[in-house]
Amino acid sequence: MKTSFFNADRHRRVFALALPMVLSNITVPLLGLVDTMVIGHLEQAYYLGGVAVGATIISLLFFLLGFLRMSTTGLSAQAFGARDEQRLLSVLARALLLAWGLALALVLLQTPIIELAFSLAGASAEVEQYGRQYVSVRIWSAPAALTNLVLLGWLLGNQNARAPMALLILGNGANIVLDIWFVVGLGWQVKGAAAASVLADYAATALGAWLVWRTLKRRGLRPAPGFWQNTLSGSAFRRLLGLNRDIFIRALCLQLAFVFMTFQAARLGDTIVAANAVLMNFLMFISYGMDGFAYAAEAMVGKAIGRGCRARFRLACALNLFWGALVAVGFTLVFALAGDELVRQITTLAEVREQAYRFLPWLVAMPLVSCWCFVLDGIFIGATQGRAMRNMMLVSTLGVFFPVWWLTQGLGNHALWLAMLCFMAARGLTLGWAWWQLDGRRLFVPDALPAEK
Repeated sequence: MKTSFFNADRHRRVFALALPMVLSNITVPLLGLVDTMVIGHLEQAYYLGGVAVGATIISLLFFLLGFLRMSTTGLSAQAFGARDEQRLLSVLARALLLAWGLALALVLLQTPIIELAFSLAGASAEVEQYGRQYVSVRIWSAPAALTNLVLLGWLLGNQNARAPMALLILGNGANIVLDIWFVVGLGWQVKGAAAASVLADYAATALGAWLVWRTLKRRGLRPAPGFWQNTLSGSAFRRLLGLNRDIFIRALCLQLAFVFMTFQAARLGDTIVAANAVLMNFLMFISYGMDGFAYAAEAMVGKAIGRGCRARFRLACALNLFWGALVAVGFTLVFALAGDELVRQITTLAEVREQAYRFLPWLVAMPLVSCWCFVLDGIFIGATQGRAMRNMMLVSTLGVFFPVWWLTQGLGNHALWLAMLCFMAARGLTLGWAWWQLDGRRLFVPDALPAEK
């Protein structure tokens, strides 16, 4: 049977979508490492501090607008599954218009955004000076960066993981090369690091536009009469904005939990916050590993829903949850057996190492607890069930993360890690419950149609 869990072709399909995204994600921490190295070799520490603060502000802005990629992936995957070419084109056009509108708003409102961000940052005068330099240059990448989110999501929704991989590798690779050239070769310091990111984003946009154009040409996709009327219809935009609003609220809650953990750790002392920063690298690796299967779930689930095939939908969920859990076991074994050595490689500071060893057991447990929420996020994105994602994240953040920390705060940093572990568990459990409810009521796929070949 085509939808059998034990069909090897189905498992190969998961890896065909997941592995390219995992490989391309490797360039993200590599870029951060190169940024740190080239700026860290300048004569004053406040250059590195300025880049760190400025990059954090820009990254937060773009992360909160990540709904552009998520919604585009889910909607385009469903249109692809339904073989509705005009809807597929409309998803692309509508998302690009929204991305360009948001980019224009960021550029026009950059002054109040910068003022608000640095009023909250609490940085030293020197760090703030160079942080402002970084943001004032980097903000001009907004049109390209937001366009890239849409192009990446649309290509992935078309079941094409290699094109997004090329997009990410080119963007981050160009950024690394330009970073070294501008900062080390030309001596442009902080502005050079920002300019490298801007040019790399536009280079990725050029490649992404070519990849999309090639896809349209190869498949003979072109607007039909009445295309723009349907694309610009108020009801279609309201649906898109509603979905994006829900995903935005979800992202805001997620960032609130992580920001709170960082700020609260800072109150416990410099050594604690440094140790947590080391251990957060482990959580980052978990995220990059799980994201590949989340992306695969988005594409496969969206396609199954577009086809109206409940059996294919349930199989896509099972396959990605299975491989996500298996990879999580691998992470747990690595952290349990080699965690101490990984900590030693990340930092040479004895006091920071000692604190990191104390809290390392939380990271050993984290992969097995958190893998479910990562993959389930992908399932709900592919199903464009933004409201359920939003509600479950609100419950997990406000009903679990903060109450657990409040009740156990006497445990110090252990309370923060306990709250984070419970937060991840709650996300998986609540999304699992929501999945069971929606699937039982046939709200993912209305009817159980025979599986298509």
